[in-house]
Amino acid sequence: MVDVSGKAETLREAIATGTIKLKPETVNLIKEGKIAKGNPLYTAKIAGILAAKKTSELIPLCHPLPLTSVKMEVKILDKTTVEVTATVKTKAQTGVEMEALVATSVGLLAVWDMVKQYEKDANGQYSTTLIKNIKILRKLKQV
Repeated sequence: MVDVSGKAETLREAIATGTIKLKPETVNLIKEGKIAKGNPLYTAKIAGILAAKKTSELIPLCHPLPLTSVKMEVKILDKTTVEVTATVKTKAQTGVEMEALVATSVGLLAVWDMVKQYEKDANGQYSTTLIKNIKILRKLKQV
């Protein structure tokens, strides 16, 4: 791990986002509340929050950080796309972009876990599902 002991604690924030492409029929089932496992949008929020808190256990060289806020936004963008956005804050000696990326990624995986049974094509293959565009939108350090 990088030694950050010489750095001052500052307010830090990172926002990450990503999307999952699904079949239009699957997105309609989400809208109608007909996913057998429950509400994937709500579950993605909880999964993302838990993931942000566990980032240093998952990524070997990440510092464990005292997170002060994790906000998850999960929404249907269009007839085939669900977007997950994580905003993570801390007052620490290093940033929270990894926590935001992990929260976003796990949120998207939670959506997939809840809807995968609806995503198979006639041959039993997952042909349209695609998790993509996971990226940092903003990284802020207030001095």
